[in-house]
Amino acid sequence: MLSRDEYLIAWSRWHGGTDPAASRLVRGWLTLAYTLAVPLARMSPLVATALGLVVAGAAVPAAAAGGLWLIAAGLLVGLSGLLDSLDGALAIAGGRASRRGFVLDSVVDRLTEVAYALALWAAGAPGWLAVTFGALCWLPDYLRARAGQAGVSETGAISVWERPTRVAMTGMTLGGAGVVAALVSPAVVVGIGTGVGCLLGAVGTGQLGVQLRRALED
Repeated sequence: MLSRDEYLIAWSRWHGGTDPAASRLVRGWLTLAYTLAVPLARMSPLVATALGLVVAGAAVPAAAAGGLWLIAAGLLVGLSGLLDSLDGALAIAGGRASRRGFVLDSVVDRLTEVAYALALWAAGAPGWLAVTFGALCWLPDYLRARAGQAGVSETGAISVWERPTRVAMTGMTLGGAGVVAALVSPAVVVGIGTGVGCLLGAVGTGQLGVQLRRALED
């Protein structure tokens, strides 16, 4: 098992040289995943990947139930994000990382983000806003993938809209709506949270677009 610092360096290599130290949120998220991975070192990364997708899917009916179930939906979203990071920590720190696993993990990430958008819609967010939120979850990683196909070896600096931010925004929006359900309409809280997420997504995509444009012009 790699040490935490070795794991962070290896994670950076697998993610186009992205420095996790550039964001306290990302570095803290990866450190938490590594801490969880140490006692679970024998678990297959594929198990964590599958569980993450199942848990994210379970957040949708919980969000649709409304009321205090929204708190459960928020917790499920957070847990799915941790499981997603756990599979990467198990694979990289355990020396089991592979290109096949890397691609599979990316596909599952996109599927869980579909579940996040569906959960926000089920909880009361307008359909167009939930679709926009989901699209902005997908777009940065699509841009990075296409830039990589065009020969860009670096994925760019960490933006304000990385995977941990998407998970946190979805989880806190759903959970927060559940906490104040007796005082404020959950649909209002979810709509505002989803809107803020879209704003962060637009800013983050813009940041990434500027970085990739410079890289493509070199």
